Amino acid sequence: MPEALTKAAALKRPPFFVPWVRQLCLPALVILVALAAYHDSFSGAFFFDDELAIAHNASIRTLWPPWAALTPPGGGSTVSARPVVNLTLAVNYACGGLEVGGYHFFNLVIHTLAALALYGIVRRTLVRRPILAHDGEEEARFLGMAVALLWVAHPLQTEAVTYVVQRAESMAGLFYLLTIYCFIRGVDTARGPGVTSVWLTVSLLSCLLGMACKEIMVTAPLILLLYDRTFVAGTFWVAWQVRRSYYLLLASTWICLIWLVAGSAGRSGTAGFGSGVQWWSYALTQLRAIVIYLRLAAWPNPLVFDYGTKLVRSPFEIVPQILLVSFLAAGTVWALWRRPAVGFLGFCFFVILAPSSSFVPIATQTMAEHRMYLPLAALATAAVLALYTLFRQWGLLLCVPWVVILACLTARRNADYQSGLVLWGDTAAKCPENARAHYNFGLALYQAGRRGEATKQYEEALRLRPDYAEAHNNLGVALIEAGEIAQARAQYNAALQLKPDYAEAHNNLGVALGEAGEIAQARAQYEEALRLKPDYAEACNNLGMILERSGQPAEAVARLEEAVRFQPDYAEAYSALGNALVQTGHLAQGIEAFERALRLKPGNQAEVHNNWGSALFNAGDAQGAITHYEAALRADSRYVAAHFNLANTFARIGRLEDAINQYEATLQLKPDYVGAQVNFGITLGLAGRQPEAVACFEAALQLDPDSFEAHVNLANSLTRIGRLNEAIVQYEAALRLRPGDAAVRDSLRRARAEMH
Repeated sequence: MPEALTKAAALKRPPFFVPWVRQLCLPALVILVALAAYHDSFSGAFFFDDELAIAHNASIRTLWPPWAALTPPGGGSTVSARPVVNLTLAVNYACGGLEVGGYHFFNLVIHTLAALALYGIVRRTLVRRPILAHDGEEEARFLGMAVALLWVAHPLQTEAVTYVVQRAESMAGLFYLLTIYCFIRGVDTARGPGVTSVWLTVSLLSCLLGMACKEIMVTAPLILLLYDRTFVAGTFWVAWQVRRSYYLLLASTWICLIWLVAGSAGRSGTAGFGSGVQWWSYALTQLRAIVIYLRLAAWPNPLVFDYGTKLVRSPFEIVPQILLVSFLAAGTVWALWRRPAVGFLGFCFFVILAPSSSFVPIATQTMAEHRMYLPLAALATAAVLALYTLFRQWGLLLCVPWVVILACLTARRNADYQSGLVLWGDTAAKCPENARAHYNFGLALYQAGRRGEATKQYEEALRLRPDYAEAHNNLGVALIEAGEIAQARAQYNAALQLKPDYAEAHNNLGVALGEAGEIAQARAQYEEALRLKPDYAEACNNLGMILERSGQPAEAVARLEEAVRFQPDYAEAYSALGNALVQTGHLAQGIEAFERALRLKPGNQAEVHNNWGSALFNAGDAQGAITHYEAALRADSRYVAAHFNLANTFARIGRLEDAINQYEATLQLKPDYVGAQVNFGITLGLAGRQPEAVACFEAALQLDPDSFEAHVNLANSLTRIGRLNEAIVQYEAALRLRPGDAAVRDSLRRARAEMH
């Protein structure tokens, strides 16, 4: 009778309680919550370290053979000494180039798999050794699910998931969890020694892959040994005796990590005791950081993308934090002896944080939310078990609204990652003393075309940190855009005084010198930039253009070909290469380069057509030049260079009225364009409109009193209308600027002769 009742009850159970349905539904719930929390993250932009690690990382451009992708760049990049992370970026690039959505999707897959691994660890651990008075496997399953859901939905994880390059953290976390999960499956001897060996082998492989992702994996063998002692073997001695070979192989994975770290030279001096940060000051800072991490785990607000590099200089600044962390550490040590399971969670929290949050300095960031990616799993587990202890099944129900709230907060935080402008603005507002936040906010404002606001942010960064070479450099970029060349040069020189090997500042100083007409000096700066950074595509491009201006088109072609080899999607370099090729007589190749530039950057049609027209003009094809200048103006009717070049071309072929119209359009858009005023005056003179020509030359001299061309052409026009006294004054002014000019001297002699 009881057996019959049991069968009848089983038949009446809802489908959810059928074992195979339940086994699928609970993991599916993790996937759904992850998608809900991160559904708005796929369009987030590349920014900050993404630029160096992805957008400008040549090693991810080819996937096969994999050796290039497994040799990431150095220089302190996030992927430096992390070949597996770099390889996954190469996979993303092979699938979709720089389309950002694929990178975000990959990050979310990693995060979701890590959450599923965490679910498996918690569930199987509670089944193996019941820590609480629960009802067996059924309760263990729901406790594991609650932990995984809290962890996957928590907004503190956004930096490791939504910030693309921080997949280094989430991938290391995934392999860390897989190392433990596969170990748990391996020590389950119910399936026989063959299956055990397979699982333990996968555990070792996961540990090895994790070592090639991030340095936090250094603690994995220690955590696993403690797990064995706490939940499997009962003592360290038994764990060692039973699985000595496994632990020796596990420890051997440290060799891989040591080799990678040694090869990166302390991440190019940004980490380790040679980074310039005092270890004791960094350690004090981490005590404050740990307390902030704990607060954010409980109440994730405010979340900050970049906390800066501020250090604690005295223990008296953080007495409450020292006391709290000391109490928690002492409690962990006590629990390891008296309450091993609780002690294990505390040990995991502190030890997994230790590589980044102890006394080994990381100069670039004294604190970062992504470091809590894996330690948060220990806190989530402790929180769920505490709720269950206090409230039993009601505790699990309390997790439901908590997960919903956390998922909503995560989705809200992902909105900040949609652009660097929003994220850095948020960071600068929350950390107003963070010079790097102001600098990057300025950079984002500059890229958005808000030059004035960008300048203010750079200036604020320099107020906070006067030795900020990058801020000096980018302030120079903003100033040169505003036409303040002298001030820009001062900023570039300041950057180079602080950082003499700063290739970008050398390149930008070259731009400023070129704008000032100091061609030889500009060339020297570009060459120095390339000596410091031989694969610097922008410096190659700029050097190529300066060589072209200097009448060396063949040398220009060689440099511009290097630029497009270093950066195959460099549309501007292809446009400049087209110019140089046409000048060297390679018209077909030049046209091909222009067409390539248009394919790479269709939104840049005005500039490419303008350059194409200039190349044809220099090759003697005036009609072809006109066609492309007009195409440039159809793309952008306010493109000053195209109006000016079209005017010059019309003047060259005698279409004076058309030329006059284009000069007028040029000066309407840019009234202070001295060259346009001079050429306009020349064309008016050719059209017989000498008084108007005189007015143009005089306007040019008001803008630039040292314009030799304006003085000479004004003198010529004044001579034609019989104002010889004024003409003589202008010839004399021209000779003061160029004393050796024979043509001007002859004109002055003739004017004086006419006077007499």
